[in-house]
Amino acid sequence: MVNYNKLVRDKIPEILSKKGIIYQKRIASSKEYKIELIKKLEEEVKEFLEKKDIYELADIMEVIEAIKELPEYKNVKEIKKEKKKQRGGFKKRIILKGQK
Repeated sequence: MVNYNKLVRDKIPEILSKKGIIYQKRIASSKEYKIELIKKLEEEVKEFLEKKDIYELADIMEVIEAIKELPEYKNVKEIKKEKKKQRGGFKKRIILKGQK
């Protein structure tokens, strides 16, 4: 039996029930939800770095979308747009060399 205590996607309890897997669930508070989303982002980034898998990248994107909905990150799209305007994106594939 695997022990876990982490944020999961919305349909995971339904999937586990269909498989006959016993589990407990609860709803996170707003404060805990933010903490758990950040932990989930770290988990998914680690998995992506290990596997370099498109499915892990999709997981990262899903977590980021959820984080963007938190009140303190609501204006992230505007900040992203402004940073891109000021500093550019990554389309030119520039590798900077030098010393620090």
